This record gives sequence, C-alpha cells and structure tokens, in this order.
Amino acid sequence: MAQDIKAQDIKTQKILLLDGVDPICAQTFAERGIEADQPGKMSLEELKAILPQYAGVVVRSATTVDADLLESAPNLKVIGRAGVGVDNIDLPAATSRGILVMNTPDGNTISTAEHTCGLILSLARNIPVAVERVKSGGWDRKKFMGTEVYGKTLGVIGLGKIGSEVARRMSVFGMSIVAFDPFSTEEHAAGIGARLTDLDSLLGEADFLTVHTPLTEKTRGLISKKQSAKMKPGMRLVNCARGGIFEEGELLELLENGTVEAVALDVYSQEPPPESLLELLKHPKVVCTPHLGASTEEAQEKVALQIADQMADALENKGYKGSLNAKSIALLTDKDAGPYLELAEKLGRVAGQLTPQNAADFSFEYAGKCSRYAGILTDAILKGMLSQHVSTSVNLINARYFATERGYKLRETTSGQGDKNYTDLVTIRVGDSTHYQQISGAVFGPGDYRIVEIDGFNLELRMEGDILLYQNEDKPGMLASVAGALAKNQVNIGALSLGRESKGTNAITAVVIDKKLDDAQLGEIRALDGVRNVRYVSLGS
Repeated sequence: MAQDIKAQDIKTQKILLLDGVDPICAQTFAERGIEADQPGKMSLEELKAILPQYAGVVVRSATTVDADLLESAPNLKVIGRAGVGVDNIDLPAATSRGILVMNTPDGNTISTAEHTCGLILSLARNIPVAVERVKSGGWDRKKFMGTEVYGKTLGVIGLGKIGSEVARRMSVFGMSIVAFDPFSTEEHAAGIGARLTDLDSLLGEADFLTVHTPLTEKTRGLISKKQSAKMKPGMRLVNCARGGIFEEGELLELLENGTVEAVALDVYSQEPPPESLLELLKHPKVVCTPHLGASTEEAQEKVALQIADQMADALENKGYKGSLNAKSIALLTDKDAGPYLELAEKLGRVAGQLTPQNAADFSFEYAGKCSRYAGILTDAILKGMLSQHVSTSVNLINARYFATERGYKLRETTSGQGDKNYTDLVTIRVGDSTHYQQISGAVFGPGDYRIVEIDGFNLELRMEGDILLYQNEDKPGMLASVAGALAKNQVNIGALSLGRESKGTNAITAVVIDKKLDDAQLGEIRALDGVRNVRYVSLGS
C-alpha cells in the first residue's frame, strides 16, 4: 500500500460521516474501537477546514470528493461510499494519493429488486391511479380493470444481481422469464428460471420489460421509437436502473400510439426530472417514483453497516472487500506492472466485443515477464470484458466475482518464456467460439498496446479508437470494396493491418476508422461479396 496503515494507530484515527449516513455507521465504528464524527450539514469551506483531522470519510451521493477537496485531506487513508455508485468520487485522484476508495455493491440489491417488482404489479393493476381516484371521492371500478401477471412473459435485460433477483421473484408469481444479457451463461439463466434469448426476440415476446444494465453507448435509448416495430403491442415498461436507457422524450408517443400500454420510472436522465417531462409524468398510464430503488430502512442500514466494517478492516489491514482501487495502489510501487495491466484491460475490451453472446469458457495465457502478474492481469481482462455490461462499477477487486456470478469458467496458463516473436504476450481464448476465438496482444512501448494475432492471423494494430474488423477472401479488390463503402458514408480510414493464411486463401483485415459506424453502415459492409464475420469494436472512453 502507498500509505502504511498500522493497526496500533487505530485509536488515534477518526472517521468523518457525511450526507446523513445511517447512525448505525457510527455505532459500528465505535464497536470496532474507531471514533466517528457526524457533524451534519456544513459548507465546503467548513468541510475543508476539518478534513485534516480524519483518516477516513464516509459519503453517500451529496458530497463530491474531487481532487480539490482531497488537497485539504493530507491524512486521508480511505473513502467509503455507503452505496453503489461512486460517480461523486474522483477515483484516479484518490488512487494517485494512495487513498483507498470502497463501496457497498450488494447493499441495495434486494431493495431495488423489490421496488421493481412493486412497479410491475402497479402497472398490471393500475394501483396508483385507482388510489388517487378513491381518495378524491371517485370509484370507477371498470375504468381500472387490470391484468394478471400470472402466465405473462417478463423480459429482463441484464441478469446481474438485481436483474436475477427480479427474475426469481416474478417467476414465483407465475411469469415466464426471458432474458437478454450477452455476458450471462445459459447455466446461470437456467438457475434462476430464465431463458436467454436475443434482444429482438425478447422485445417481441415480453408483456412486461424491466432493464438492469449500466447506461452506456449501447444501452442509451435502448427502448425508443426505433424498436417500436419489434415490440409486442401493449408492452409495459419498467426502469429502476439508469435514466436514459429509455428514450424519455419518445415514451409519450409510444404510449399514445398503443405500442406501450404503461410505463414505470424510478430513474431519469436528469434528476429531478425537467419540466419538459411533466406531460409524460402526468400521463395516467405512467407510474413515477423519485429514485427510491435503494430507499429502504434496511438498505440504508445495510450499506452503512457494511461500509463501516469494510473501512475498519482496511484500517486494521484485515481485508479490502469493496475496494475499487486497492490493487491499483499496491501496484503504484511496481512500475513494471502498469503497462501489462493496460494491455490486459484493453485486450479484454476488444475480446468482450468479439466474444459471442453467452460464452462460458475462457482461457487466459501469459508468456514472458508478464506471467508474474497473471492473477491481476486476469482481473484486468475481466474488467475490460465486463465493464460495458455490468450495472455496478467493475474493478480489479470485483471483476472475478461478477464473472463467477455469470457462470464463467476460467483457466490461466503461464510461461516464463516469451513467444517466438514477442518478449511478452497476453492471449485470450474463447472455448465455444467459431470466429475470433483467439486474440493476442503485446506492449510495443509507452502507451502503445497492439493486437498481434487473431485466430492464427498475424497482424499489428494499435488498440485505440474505433476499429472495423472483418475476414475476407484473399483476392484483389477486397480492401477497395470496403474502403468504397466507408467513403460513401464519409468515414475515413486512419490505419489498417492485414493478415492472411497464404496467398489466395483467407485473410483478415483490421481498419481504424475516424467515425463510429451505425447498424445500417455495418450492414452495407456485411453485404459485400467475399466479406464475412464483420465486427465493430469501440475503444473510446
């Protein structure tokens, strides 16, 4: 660790509790022999003035712990987030100072799952509008005729912890569960009573749909007018995950044209929602709650207790559960490891976008000096693979947990000797893939990480930006055909790398492009004669 945390210093270390964290946090610290202060609301200047007294600070979402604030905390050793998201904590700034950052990713799982189930039932039985009518002196029983969830199909997008708990609970209500999660295995889905399918099929089958994914470029606007033709008419939508997964500006039109029967929202792109959404939120077929997924007494107590125990363990050098950067801090003193970690994570991001949906078997091979870091490099690969598909922040500490949760079978192979062409080589193999089954990468210099082999084809391509990857017949004009399709769409080629088995057989081409491709543009390339296995990989932020 960059800062030496000594158990004998515990009695002199103090923890600052902010953002109205549950009182059980202070009680738990006291039981562990650590003094905790909870001064209540204060100004930024007041906070800066007292921070030097503290070895740890606990926040929820109100306080922003940025680089500027950390300048006022010379003795800070650990920051605890009593909850999941750490968007309000500058993780790189904390890591560079050797400050542990911890969260409690499991604390709100049950609360959010139960809230989701409650919203599903509210939509089915028109509960909120019926309550409002009776309270205002009305009755109108026929107007509030509902539907049973029994025998209906629930579509779950994202089978992480929360999505899985929702599936378990609603299957008990007699619902059939179909799920879309490219990084879940058939075994995991079957274990919770769900059937994996592709997104288009799910949209066509589901009577109710709930989302449990992070907000990424791929999930932003996942439900919008673009999908209306694929959606089962009269579908009911629920979002307790992240605002923006539903295209909020289009939901009203989907309701009014009958594509969607009802909508339940607990999260919004902007919170509180702006006036532009009021017409949607006032619609009688919309149930809206103010981000209550984790707002239960049990959840708040649980995360407060968990963060206190985790921070106390860290201060006593007993463990680092929930840490987002413990391994990163440890590696700050080992400069040799840094480039290999960058390589592994980038290679994982590439593999994650090439791997077929619901793959289960993975093998990671390390050759050369990098083999001494095999364990943490596997964590880095998994972080890269899963970071775009898991609703909780994925890091070197929890990546393997999320992989195991999804049913991955992992193997590691190490060799102290480098490859015949490279001193150090990291290779990812996917056991049940027919194309892009093997990908290898190497470090070429500071900040220069390259793919050097794919499925036996040798090539050299820097892992950065947007990459178009395809296999083709090795004959004249193939590159020109693809370049022509790109030029037609005003897409410029920044770099490319070619590999082939032998003259006139099969070849692979990787093209770095300066503009993102949409599905229609990719479709044009897939339609070219002689081009096959087209993939698009984005390594943007």
